[in-house]
Order: sequence, then structure tokens, then C-alpha cells
Amino acid sequence: QVQLAESGGGLVQAGGSLRLSCAASGRTFSTLIMGWFRQAPGKEREFVATISWSGGSTYYLDSVKGRFTISRDNAKNTVYLRMDSLKPEDTAIYYCAATRLRGTLRLRVSDMDYWGQGTQVTVSS
Repeated sequence: QVQLAESGGGLVQAGGSLRLSCAASGRTFSTLIMGWFRQAPGKEREFVATISWSGGSTYYLDSVKGRFTISRDNAKNTVYLRMDSLKPEDTAIYYCAATRLRGTLRLRVSDMDYWGQGTQVTVSS
């Protein structure tokens, strides 16, 4: 079993930056593909970014490419999401997630095995 706990959300002005962290329990962290998803009010949860178990490969939602960076530190059992040039449309609850799947980073909500509780990110205009 893997437990995930996000932190780092908050209120920021458009153009600003935030870094989200997700701490994972369990000794299998380094074998998991990790990801970030988000859910805006009245919308379905959507994919944001994923990172391979080694950290060597990443994949992003088109609208966040060049602005968001996913990274991980397997020694600390932690995955990060650095968000720059934030826009009001980035406002959402951001969720950390993990999966035991292999072979692709193009993952859907239904592909993820473990979820955190989420952290609110609000970008004001």
C-alpha cells in the first residue's frame, strides 16, 4: 500500500509560481510512475504531468508545457510539480497519484492506483 500526501498549494497572482510536493510512504516508491492531476470546479479530473520511475522521462498536458516541471527524488520518496507563469485557468485542486503500470506515461485517471487528498491552487487575475 502506498499513501500520498500533497503540500504547497495556495493563492498566487497570475504570472506567479508555486511548487507542489507529494510525499509517499512505502518502500516501493522508486518503482512507481508518479503523476499530477487536477480538477477545476464543475470539471472532470484531468491529467497534468507524469514522470518515470527513474525520473528520466516526463510527459505533460499541452497547456502546461514550458510552464510546469515535474521531478522526483527517490531518496526522499517525494515528487514535485514546479508551476511557473501561472494562469487563472490553472486554478484547481491538484492531486498526486501513483501507478504500477509500465510502458507509457500517457496515463488516464483510471490508470492510477493510488491518490493523495489534493491541494488547492488558486490563481487570481
